Amino acid sequence: MNGSAVRRLTVAQALVEFLAHQYTERDGQRHRLINATWGIFGHGNVAGLGQALLESGPDTMPYLQGRNEQAMVHAAVGYARQNNRLAAQAVTTSIGPGATNLVTGAALATVNRLPVLLLPGDIFATRPADPVLQQLEVAYAGDISVNDALRPVSRYFDRVMRPEALIPAALQAMRVLADPAETGAVTLALPQDVQAEAFDWPGEFFADRVWHVRRPVPEAAEVAAAARTVRAARRPLIVAGGGVHHSEAEDSLRALVDATGIPVASTQAGKGSLRYDHPADIGGIGHTGTAVADDLARTADLVIGVGTRYSDFTTASATLFADPAVRFLNLNITPFDAHKLGATTVVADARAALEALTAELAGHRVDEMYEAEYRTGKTAWERRVDAAYAAEDETARPSQTQVLGALDAVVGDEDVVINAAGSLPGDLHKLWRARSPRQYHLEYGYSCMGYEIPGAIGVRLAAPGTPVWALVGDGTYLMMPTEIVTAVQEGININVVLLQNHGYASIGGLSETTGAERFGTAYRFRAADGQYTGDPLPVDLAANAASLGMDVLRAESVGELREALAEARASDRPTCVYVETETADTVSGAPEAQAWWDVPVAQTATRPAAVKAREDYDRQAAARRRHL
Repeated sequence: MNGSAVRRLTVAQALVEFLAHQYTERDGQRHRLINATWGIFGHGNVAGLGQALLESGPDTMPYLQGRNEQAMVHAAVGYARQNNRLAAQAVTTSIGPGATNLVTGAALATVNRLPVLLLPGDIFATRPADPVLQQLEVAYAGDISVNDALRPVSRYFDRVMRPEALIPAALQAMRVLADPAETGAVTLALPQDVQAEAFDWPGEFFADRVWHVRRPVPEAAEVAAAARTVRAARRPLIVAGGGVHHSEAEDSLRALVDATGIPVASTQAGKGSLRYDHPADIGGIGHTGTAVADDLARTADLVIGVGTRYSDFTTASATLFADPAVRFLNLNITPFDAHKLGATTVVADARAALEALTAELAGHRVDEMYEAEYRTGKTAWERRVDAAYAAEDETARPSQTQVLGALDAVVGDEDVVINAAGSLPGDLHKLWRARSPRQYHLEYGYSCMGYEIPGAIGVRLAAPGTPVWALVGDGTYLMMPTEIVTAVQEGININVVLLQNHGYASIGGLSETTGAERFGTAYRFRAADGQYTGDPLPVDLAANAASLGMDVLRAESVGELREALAEARASDRPTCVYVETETADTVSGAPEAQAWWDVPVAQTATRPAAVKAREDYDRQAAARRRHL
């Protein structure tokens, strides 16, 4: 609706109507900013936002029914990432535990720089009774509620204490959601009495509003300095981060690489920036990276970060970039990230920066010997991938890497593979052959167990015709299987590949290397010594998935797994492929880590495993350095 006529609506009704008229625009393409609202209703939002969503109807604001508030945020984040942050979803909850369940999802969204709008109910603004149900009483302050826990994990937070305060709060919320440098979780806390309060709203508040998503271009001086830095380097290496995808800069990156021959390693968020079979794509970097990428990183004299925030996995906890003369050049839309590691900076949109740098570097190319070196390393690593994927005995139980090999043989270029936690992220980063920019969907900024299934729902909602695979271990599955019910209810045919390895296999391996001897990481009965070392628990996760409404295919061998994956991809129903991997203790089968990761080890201990682990830790930690 456009125009200036005053409309009398409740705060909740006005917010829903306002959201229906918000759009983003980039490169001349318009997207609806808030496409749907997830919600679980309680006394804190049922008569406000619940009534408003009912009254507005699905044409104004589609409603999606979730089962867990954290999972609803995960689904919204998956949706936003698949849409390159140009479209998002909202999540509404009651007060109390419904609101605090948002905190983990909000942290995930903000850490990964992905937009989601959170609308938790709040305590009464007018305080007719104090305390109300689920109110947190704070003796030193009367204006604090549990929603304040969302402040540090939100990019913008406001509490709408009066109806007219919604106008500036809503506009600020949209500004942050659409800002490519500032985006993340945005929280508007809505007191339950204010939600239901009527107000005379100016018609202009409900006019269509388009938020331009900027592509800030780099300054000429920065580009010139960057080009001089690249021309002076003998062994430059590009580290592609998630910003390449968010900016849709994959073609621009490829153009730079084709022109200069500079190799590209990728972070978890940046994998797929180049197709896996591009000659300059050398795979993942850092603790879970490939041998060729990490070897080049150790000898690089210039590291060119594009849209990366340089997490400790990427830098191998500040031990990877070992050349004494190494320098950094960072292309990033966020100054905070651009200035990391004492870098020369190009603060701009990734696509705009790459195009400008390519033009400035016209005629420049790395030495032929350097190209030959990394191409030889790439070929050698591909042979290791082939070996990890191969299964000589089709009747045997598969290893985890053979599961990935079987999936690799089934997926098409358009499929999306989703994961977040456990041992799978490392295997995928080392081994997965990404065939398109959005195929590899790893949430590894927050590495949140339970993200995969709701994240897959969000991706499928964003791309209805796209086959989507949620890869989960038993530990992750038990954290949050609830949204299977949502997928069944809505007819969202996601595929869940459920790997049973009887415990927290990833942490079990880490525990062993840090001297904690796999303590508390196995899903087993207690033995006589009081430890969890008895028989595996008699749980049937496949039966659980079936009880929640999924079609379930059990695979006992590599051959059966291949057949089950193909059947799942062809199905129009939510389908779970259940497979028990080869062993619990050596679940992966992938090549070992090619670089270190700093997990502090006990300085004093009596158990030999911890003593040895500390000796190894001190040796590795000695290689840390600060890049200034």
